[in-house]
Amino acid sequence: MYDYIIIGAGSAGCVLANRLSADPRCKVLLLEAGPRDRNPFIHMPAGLARLVNNRRINWNLDTEPEPTLDGRRLWWPRGKVLGGSSSINAMCYVRGVPADYDDWAAAGATGWDWQQVLPWFLHSEANSRGRSALHGDAGPLSVDDLRHHNPLSDAFLDAAVQAGHDRNDDFNGTAQLGVGLYQVTQREGARCSTATAYLRPARGRRNLTVLTGARATALNVQGDTATGVFFARGRQHRYAAASTEVILSAGAIHSPQLLMLSGIGAATALRAHGIGVRADLPGVGANLQDHLDICTLVHTHPGVSYDRSNQARIAVDYFLRGRRGAGTSNIAEAGGFARSPLAGDARADVQFHFVPAMLDNHGRHRLAGDGYTLHACALHPRSRGRISLRDADPASPPRIQANYLSDAEGADLAMMKNCVRMSAEILRQPAFDRWRGAPIFPPRPDLDDAALTAFIRAKAETIYHPVGTCTMGTHSQAVVDPQLRVHGVRRLRVVDASVMPRLVSGNTNAPTIMLAERAAQWIIDDARTS
Repeated sequence: MYDYIIIGAGSAGCVLANRLSADPRCKVLLLEAGPRDRNPFIHMPAGLARLVNNRRINWNLDTEPEPTLDGRRLWWPRGKVLGGSSSINAMCYVRGVPADYDDWAAAGATGWDWQQVLPWFLHSEANSRGRSALHGDAGPLSVDDLRHHNPLSDAFLDAAVQAGHDRNDDFNGTAQLGVGLYQVTQREGARCSTATAYLRPARGRRNLTVLTGARATALNVQGDTATGVFFARGRQHRYAAASTEVILSAGAIHSPQLLMLSGIGAATALRAHGIGVRADLPGVGANLQDHLDICTLVHTHPGVSYDRSNQARIAVDYFLRGRRGAGTSNIAEAGGFARSPLAGDARADVQFHFVPAMLDNHGRHRLAGDGYTLHACALHPRSRGRISLRDADPASPPRIQANYLSDAEGADLAMMKNCVRMSAEILRQPAFDRWRGAPIFPPRPDLDDAALTAFIRAKAETIYHPVGTCTMGTHSQAVVDPQLRVHGVRRLRVVDASVMPRLVSGNTNAPTIMLAERAAQWIIDDARTS
């Protein structure tokens, strides 16, 4: 018997484990399907390139065939390890902008406007630049400037300025628009995942139990109340009971899957799989949103990019010489935010990530030679997808139907075309003259509209920001209320990116941590008053 059971030790789950176990009277169980974060390439920032095909720490999911993307199954990597995706991501620290959260509140997520979420960003953050009105300096999560970046990243910044973009040294400052080097979730040159920032300081607490290799298979719901969790660990099938709350933090794919396996979801779909209905919530798995990304790749001359770097020298500099050199790079070093001609308001609608290496198919397809890559994603897609069950077997991966570019107006495809054109505009500027070789993707810069569409359908990929599948609110499709409690089921919350009503203008890791910080305080307050 535990007071709290947290399912998933990712970006949200590690935060909750730390905050809830701070009270020695509370007994907390944290379940993680993956292993401990012992792999040294998790902690060396540039090691993320070595983690791409590591199935031990990555769920390695695939979408269903995407009709608008030439029927391709897109690869969706998600962290399956302590720290979750914060242990395998590119560490960019981006919050979005105030209007994102004001929109959440206006859509029914009462209390999630900017003025009410900002204190929780500050509460989590330890920014190396110090405290200010928009930054914290005493939180668990270390946010730092890059110790090393490539000369090609400087060329990108100069070229973007030549193309008319402003320089911006703080995407989380008073304005987001512009280009600069990303601040990253690093501490003294090492990755600062939520496992490092939150879980490691709490591991010695006697009231916190962390079980790795433990995959939740179903929630136990008695009547209208969640009372515990069934899980598999090795060949054993086990059960743990919760006297106060069960908290689901398995992410935008696995949280809705586990709810549905437990009888919480659209009744008709559950019955089709022979699952008894505990709560008829048609929004479970719906409202799936993701940032679709298109990469422009260009060859460069040998010796400058990271494509054929001396791996032994990088490892020696990093591990034996005090975390120095290219090993501290997050690879996606520079980037920025821009407004396209299609922008609907004052917010950026395009985000760039510049990589001083060739990155095709998430780095899984190695290209000959040397080059650089400019990612561009549309920040506010209109298309919506769904997570659904393949069958009633907890070991089966869920069906991911992202439905990219499926909006009836064709606005998302138009935005992706803008992303390609804006990337080309930056990369043809004089700052790249000394570095520029032959184009790779697209194969030439003067594509007509039909060829541009074909390029996008053939090459666009996720940039790893799925949200929305257990959305919060009070409307008919809402799964949780604004305090993240599941509608119709007592003592059960969802706390992860699945509750976001809409995508924010940027990367989703920092907002997920903020969500968990805020939810932890609500959970603590509820326990005090019950």
